[in-house]
Amino acid sequence: MNRKAASGVLYHLTAVLLSVVTLLPFFWMLSTSFKNYGAIMALPIQWIPKNPTLKNFTDLFSKEGMSVSTFNSLVVSISSVAVTIISSAMAAFAFAKLDFKGKNAIFLVYLATMMIPSQVLFIPLYLLMGELKLVDSLGALVLPSVFKVFAVFMLRQCMMTIPNVYMEAPAIDGAGIFTVFVRIICPMCKSSLATLAIICFMDAWNDYLLPLVMLTTKTKFTLPIILSSLNGQYKSEYNLLMAGALVSMLPILVVYAFAQKYFAAGLQVGGVKG
Repeated sequence: MNRKAASGVLYHLTAVLLSVVTLLPFFWMLSTSFKNYGAIMALPIQWIPKNPTLKNFTDLFSKEGMSVSTFNSLVVSISSVAVTIISSAMAAFAFAKLDFKGKNAIFLVYLATMMIPSQVLFIPLYLLMGELKLVDSLGALVLPSVFKVFAVFMLRQCMMTIPNVYMEAPAIDGAGIFTVFVRIICPMCKSSLATLAIICFMDAWNDYLLPLVMLTTKTKFTLPIILSSLNGQYKSEYNLLMAGALVSMLPILVVYAFAQKYFAAGLQVGGVKG
């Protein structure tokens, strides 16, 4: 075996090993979600359940607040995606294609806010939502999506790759700036918009800290908060926890399955230097 072939074999073996290490926790979660509590504690570990059961899923959704929290998470995630896409696309268009005084300086300041940890903003954000009478409402989880620096940066980089001639030609024909934005620029950025939608949906769906700070009424809790309640002080229902984790992954997998063809292209275009 020559050196090049040996390097190829080593590369593939390393990739397989890393894949196994990465997928092992997921496989354990999948296996545990179909076990009863006794099978979880059995030794040696049953990687494949001897007596698989769907009781964990029925017990999970029979718990108070589980169905409502799942619906709340869907509402918050879909609303956050819509708000982020609309606000970020408009801001990115302004930074990429419009000329106004101090544009570059404002954008640099805007980017600098990415260095601020989100946890630092929880107290002022809570006070702001209190002034707006939005504390303990789903609106307190959706409204912060108006300000997404990474989303603006990503879409701006995509829009800067679009030649200005695509704006000038419709303008000559009498099209307004808003028409150009909606009918010309946005369709040309559909890969980046789809990628951003997936990222924002995952962030909103998996968010735990912000709902924990903003919400106090159990009927308004989101899915991550309800799932955390299954992890008790003296006993944790691991079988229900794993079933809940599997359920919480399904919407993300469905969204990714429908938009995966845009995902790689969107990340590639969004990373182009403007």
